[in-house]
Amino acid sequence: MPHARVLEGRNVLLTGASAGLGLHFANTLAQAGAKLALGARRVERLDALSAELRKGGAQVEPVALDVTDAKSVVAAIDKAETALGPLDVLVNNAGVASPKWIVDTTEADYDMIMDTNAKGAWLVAQEVGRRMIARKKGGQIVNIASMGGLIPSRHLGAYGMSKAAAIHMTKAMALEWARHGINVNAICPGYVSTEMNGEFFASDEGKKFVATFLRRRLMDPKDLDGPLLMLASAASRALTGSVIACDDAQGFTLY
Repeated sequence: MPHARVLEGRNVLLTGASAGLGLHFANTLAQAGAKLALGARRVERLDALSAELRKGGAQVEPVALDVTDAKSVVAAIDKAETALGPLDVLVNNAGVASPKWIVDTTEADYDMIMDTNAKGAWLVAQEVGRRMIARKKGGQIVNIASMGGLIPSRHLGAYGMSKAAAIHMTKAMALEWARHGINVNAICPGYVSTEMNGEFFASDEGKKFVATFLRRRLMDPKDLDGPLLMLASAASRALTGSVIACDDAQGFTLY
């Protein structure tokens, strides 16, 4: 069912748009009426996604973006704002994982995860926030964190650390930017079915893991649509510094 067009006329930058939740969020935001800049490193995927969204009438601009590179961040936001106009909303979604036991996690693994999930999220939010402050019109920043940032989970030590950093970043930015009318919030999804984890959850080990959840199921990406659209729209006027756990009750069994 199409979403109500609660983002009609709003300019939105979505990072990590080429795969996983980013693909779903792009469709959700477009259906809600947003004018979209889609950022990721795999530009060929963005081009294909943008063409598909335009068929439905959306205004979409693909932008090459490496969130770990400050110059790339500035260039991508410049391109997005040239094409769409000043950004009203950032959906800070880019992220990576390398599931391993802590003792097997290499320095390279750690750097890759922290550079993208913590430093990368910081660089993009900082630059968007800086521009919103200069324009004095406020805005919304939605950081996609994870239940892994709230609850330690086996095989995801470094990933959880990076998402815990993103959660604290959300609260720190909300504190400093509240007086500028900028709302900064985070969504913490549980385990969601995507192309990135499909192989594991199709395995016997993955099926046994899902069987431990109270509802014996993975989340569907559409389960995140409600929180996303609320936080990206005027409905979040009085919400800032909030961290929304959207995990289908999985967190009760993850300790």
